[in-house]
Amino acid sequence: MTTSQDSKIVKTSLPLTFTVVGAGLGGVAAAIGLTLAGHKVTVLEQAIELGEVGAGIQIPPNSSIILDQFGVKEAIAKVSTLPEKLRFFNWKGTKTLSTQDLYPYTVEKYGGEYFHIHRADFHRILVTRARELGVEIILGCHIDKVDFETNTCYTPDGRSFTSDVVIAADGLKSKIRSLILNKDDPAHDTGDLAYRALIKVSEMRKYKELKFIYEKPNITFFWGPDIHIVIYLLQGGETCNVVVLSPDTLPAGVNVQNALDTELPEMFKDWDPRLKSLWALVHETSKWRLQNSREMDTWVHDTANIALMGDACHATLPYLAQGAAQAVEDAACLTGLFGRIQKKSQIHATLQKFEELRKARTTRVVQGSTNCRNVYHCHDGPEQVKRDALCALNPPQEGCPNPWADPVFQKFLFGYDAFAEAESGWAELTAVSPSL
Repeated sequence: MTTSQDSKIVKTSLPLTFTVVGAGLGGVAAAIGLTLAGHKVTVLEQAIELGEVGAGIQIPPNSSIILDQFGVKEAIAKVSTLPEKLRFFNWKGTKTLSTQDLYPYTVEKYGGEYFHIHRADFHRILVTRARELGVEIILGCHIDKVDFETNTCYTPDGRSFTSDVVIAADGLKSKIRSLILNKDDPAHDTGDLAYRALIKVSEMRKYKELKFIYEKPNITFFWGPDIHIVIYLLQGGETCNVVVLSPDTLPAGVNVQNALDTELPEMFKDWDPRLKSLWALVHETSKWRLQNSREMDTWVHDTANIALMGDACHATLPYLAQGAAQAVEDAACLTGLFGRIQKKSQIHATLQKFEELRKARTTRVVQGSTNCRNVYHCHDGPEQVKRDALCALNPPQEGCPNPWADPVFQKFLFGYDAFAEAESGWAELTAVSPSL
């Protein structure tokens, strides 16, 4: 095994072949990391064209430090915005409930930036890096069957792909998850939906009452009864990303739908009056049903060298902005473990160690994100008064309703080092099972 002086990525002396199923953010990140660790990776993607739908996405420091190691941070920085603070307002806009410094705070404390980026830009940068490293990405490749004895993935048109290891990064509606479980395991409705819209900041500048949004690249939250709003700038401050999280009103079986022009103004008619100007600038918005997956007993097939990662095994509500970051952490952990592998007989135990290292953390993130709904969506009353009083404590204490200001939870989120976890996990694995 060898490693460069300035890199945390260890390169294996035993190159393996990997099939990564799914070319989303997590799958491509895993392909980059595993290739840098010395392996041959093929990515299979069912879409006939690459690209990500959606709007803005947040890259917290626990993810940006990994992306730096993967060689993409510089490209990300060129098309990102660095938010200075997180700010939380009550729904009437009459009170600042909490704030949290982000830039340069996270760089100084955790060694990584907190970026805002358009999801399509993020995905494009990862795909470019993967191809630069020689990763083969095969499009129009839907996997509907897996032979667990031979580690072979099959498409309906008869193509087959056999490798030493299969990593299923096929998302929330993972087919391989259902195959491992030997039963249908559809996505689970959470009861919430998200309205997503992009606004040109040049149009916003016509409204002085919206200066609190466009004058600095902060993340702005409004917490209110059953609903919260997240607003932040993208693309060097030229675009404003607006997300509204609210109870699910979509018809059964419909997961995405265009919203009526009147929906948001009507929903927020009694909220902070400044928001009326914001909704006037929303020319088009879609609403997306928020779904996640139920926690699994295991992410690894009993006998085959096949494991799940990312949304395929720990999809989450977006309330902590950690979904993609957790997939990138998965990628780094796989990279760190498989960079140290020395024998093929170690593969299955290495996948099990990957799950062991990642499962408790991702479960805590998923549960923490779900709990945020109860915190953010309080109705005015005793619980809301208690929440606001806890937010007002200075300095913030453990249990602060603003999870990013909670000193214990913040360190848990931002202070995680996936490469160090993999290194210690490998030491544990080989100490317990030296014969592997």
